[in-house]
Amino acid sequence: MKHVQNGFTLIELMIVVAIIGILAAIAYPSYDEYVKRGNRTEGQSLLNDASARQERYFSQNNVYITSNADIAKLGLRSGNTSETGKYTLGVSQENNDGGYTLTATQNFGDTKCGNLILNALGTKDRSGSGKSVNDCWK
Repeated sequence: MKHVQNGFTLIELMIVVAIIGILAAIAYPSYDEYVKRGNRTEGQSLLNDASARQERYFSQNNVYITSNADIAKLGLRSGNTSETGKYTLGVSQENNDGGYTLTATQNFGDTKCGNLILNALGTKDRSGSGKSVNDCWK
């Protein structure tokens, strides 16, 4: 009579766990970067909307909004935050920026790109140093 084995051995189970661990170690960083890239589009949208409203405000008043206290004058739908609150809008005036500099301050831990920046001349930038400007503005 032959003894029939039921179930898995500990070695087989450990091999499966190791394979799952390796796949997770490869997949999670890619997923995390994908989520952050999706969040950055929200910040880009906020900056582009604010920039268009700045130009509209300038055409009506012959002056740009350059103070955070006056951001409400732009008439943004969600005040100075993005739709889901991942970015907060700030405005300032710097030398040679064309009139204003908009900064979308991120609230979700994107250290590689950091905050997204757009000025009146259309120049795009970021405060982080882990990625290029083009990679952050994809």
